[in-house]
Amino acid sequence: MTTSSTSSAWTGMVSIDDTALAVTDTGGAGVPVIYLNGQFATQGYWRRTIADLGTGWRHLTFDERARGRKSKTSSDYSFEAAIRDVDAVLAARGVDRALVVGWSYGAFVGAHWASRNPDRCIGAVLVDGAQPSDWLTDELEQGMRKLFKRLYPLMVLGRPTGLTPRMTAEQMAVSNIEIGEIARERELGPVLDAITVPVRYVLASGASFGSKGDEQEVIRAALDPVFARKPNIQLSAKVPSNHGAILRKDFHAVANAIREVAALDPTS
Repeated sequence: MTTSSTSSAWTGMVSIDDTALAVTDTGGAGVPVIYLNGQFATQGYWRRTIADLGTGWRHLTFDERARGRKSKTSSDYSFEAAIRDVDAVLAARGVDRALVVGWSYGAFVGAHWASRNPDRCIGAVLVDGAQPSDWLTDELEQGMRKLFKRLYPLMVLGRPTGLTPRMTAEQMAVSNIEIGEIARERELGPVLDAITVPVRYVLASGASFGSKGDEQEVIRAALDPVFARKPNIQLSAKVPSNHGAILRKDFHAVANAIREVAALDPTS
């Protein structure tokens, strides 16, 4: 079965390690879909995609550690902690198998979770992230540390709204640097090759904040060899919006990719 047992709608906190995460579960008997946020984004980013899909699905969203207004702080903001959080949310809500959808940082988490859990993953939709590319340089690493240190006072002011994380400047920089290391072809390539479930990418176009020239398009093009050698991993759509606007402007394409992956589940 692709679906878990019928569950009522629920909003609350899920405890894991030294923290607790704010979780929303729409309930129902539809295909469970768990949404993984961008690095410092919140579950609200998915509202348009969820509305497009409608009530025939079971939607699970959550705010990562120290993100949003309610999720608690932690001593561990590592990538591995983010993967553990996926397991914690699914276990707390009694979901055995789910379709995983991730944007940006969440796409990397989704790719790793799918590769490690072939029997629990219906499939994955990866939105403008999880591209195997060696974009991290020593210069960029130092630039990230300086940038977050400079922006930190403004980010502190945004915390009450839930729009900025309750992390230190160094913690935010380290998290960004870690994803650059995880994105390297020698690291991410084998992860993608190990995925056996259907995967559909939705990619943005052009540049966005912090990028220069065509560097983001070069990073996206790193997926072409993956598409060529892995028939289960395909491009669902290349959309006009940029990285930051894709969930706001091209949510229809994301919802359609979710439908596409769910339709491929042989147990449905």
